[in-house]
Amino acid sequence: MIKGSDILVRALENEGVDCIFGIPGEETLDFLESLRKSKKIKFVPTRHEQGAIYMAANYARLTGKPAVCLATLGPGMLNFCNGAGYAQLNGMPLVLIAGQKAIKNRPQAGFQRVDAVATMKPLTKFAMQIASPEMIPPTVSEAFRIAQEGKKGPVYIELPEDIAAEKCEEVALIAPHKRELPIANDAALDRAAALITAAKRPLLVFGAAAPRRAASCPGLIAVMEQFVNRTGIPFFTTQMGKGAVSEDSHLYMGTAALSEGDYVHDAVDKADLIITIGHDTTEKPPFLMGPKGREVIHIGDQSPPVEQVYFPQSEVIGDIGHSLKALADRLEGKLPNARALLPLREEILSRTSDGADDASWPITPDRLVHEVRKSMGEKDIVALDNGQYKLAFARSYRTNHPNTLLLDNELATMGAGLPSAMMAAMLNPERRVIAVCGDGGFLMTSQEIETALRLMVNLVVLILVDGSYGMIGWKQAARGFPDFGISFGNPDFVKLAEAYGAKGTRVETLDDLVPALEAAFEGGGVHLVEVPIDYRIDELRSGKAKPPSA
Repeated sequence: MIKGSDILVRALENEGVDCIFGIPGEETLDFLESLRKSKKIKFVPTRHEQGAIYMAANYARLTGKPAVCLATLGPGMLNFCNGAGYAQLNGMPLVLIAGQKAIKNRPQAGFQRVDAVATMKPLTKFAMQIASPEMIPPTVSEAFRIAQEGKKGPVYIELPEDIAAEKCEEVALIAPHKRELPIANDAALDRAAALITAAKRPLLVFGAAAPRRAASCPGLIAVMEQFVNRTGIPFFTTQMGKGAVSEDSHLYMGTAALSEGDYVHDAVDKADLIITIGHDTTEKPPFLMGPKGREVIHIGDQSPPVEQVYFPQSEVIGDIGHSLKALADRLEGKLPNARALLPLREEILSRTSDGADDASWPITPDRLVHEVRKSMGEKDIVALDNGQYKLAFARSYRTNHPNTLLLDNELATMGAGLPSAMMAAMLNPERRVIAVCGDGGFLMTSQEIETALRLMVNLVVLILVDGSYGMIGWKQAARGFPDFGISFGNPDFVKLAEAYGAKGTRVETLDDLVPALEAAFEGGGVHLVEVPIDYRIDELRSGKAKPPSA
């Protein structure tokens, strides 16, 4: 005889799971005991369910494999909600497991009981309660299939405590199988090739799904670079498309930090044809389509939804790598107008360096990017939380490898920066990893510093201090509103670091920033570096700064 929780652990091992992140609970005691006996799966307790789900989601982002996290019923699983939305919009394959009260009797009536499956259905691709031990293998197999099918995303499995403890005869597991993507048909490829050949000013854009797909298909990076070089068409990226092709390329035109009116839109507005590669419409739009104007070809694994600002006139749907190879074969040497927009490159990129030499203090976002770049190697990793500084990093931080600038431009949630950096440090101990967080976002998950110390990762956390929700202040100023509801107090971050057993440094001059970062990296362990930042909101109010675009 075998109990349900043992079957679940075996089913997870069967799917290749090697790590589970989460928080224990009374309703998961049988599962935890089965997990304790596993020789293949490590359990990583965190200090909050959001920390667990952000870590798991970024495990999926960086490896391309489904990750697993655990919570108890009610108050635990409800803390999964923000992270479920994060994984759903960002296309991260994630298996959420939570306990539940017994379903065959109700000795505690409605205590802590919420309808978790109904709660999770709109936030996941699949949500199901397991009602018998025998149903565990097919439910787990189906959950992993759905998490990885199409646009990857989260799924939810609920294991009631009586089903976890129930014994039954041995149940056969279902062997995982490789899933192949369909490929684009020749008619679609020929139609796209004809449009590109006829274009007078073509432009490429790499979106979120390009590097995301490359995590599970490493050869795709080389294919994308070859497509750019074989066609000679200049390219830009969305914020989450950064790293799909090296930004050292002579054809790189910039990154769209905004939807319109940004530096790169000098080229976007002049293009008569835009070819999007892996664009995901859950990302904030890199450009806006209207009823008239340029044509757009969408190249991706699946058709995009029709949006008010994105409705491609032509599509090439199927495995992106196959599509790009087939198109390059049709186009190479046949595009006399391929580089028509390239003369705009120098001016666009020079403008992204504006402010890199600003010597004022507190530091400005543009200068911050310039200083951080000095301490980071080609394959080192910067993980951003969400705030005003994200736009400066998107524009100006050059990335030549995928997943070396981790940011979120889809849910754009605060609080994910520290856990995502922790995951990057766990998976890449040979690289430098830095989390860049505003003081607002950092304090949403700052308790995970203890988790980072327990995991013995090497991690620098750069905390940008202005005592307010700076992005909201920027938006208020742009609309002529006074500051309201955005200011807060902060702890002494150096003492906070020391209280956890980490190291802390407060930077008080511009010249001290890079030496402080270098010392933090060289010293190893977890090191918080506090830096004051000036988002120039006062300049915006005085009319000296450009307001943020939509």
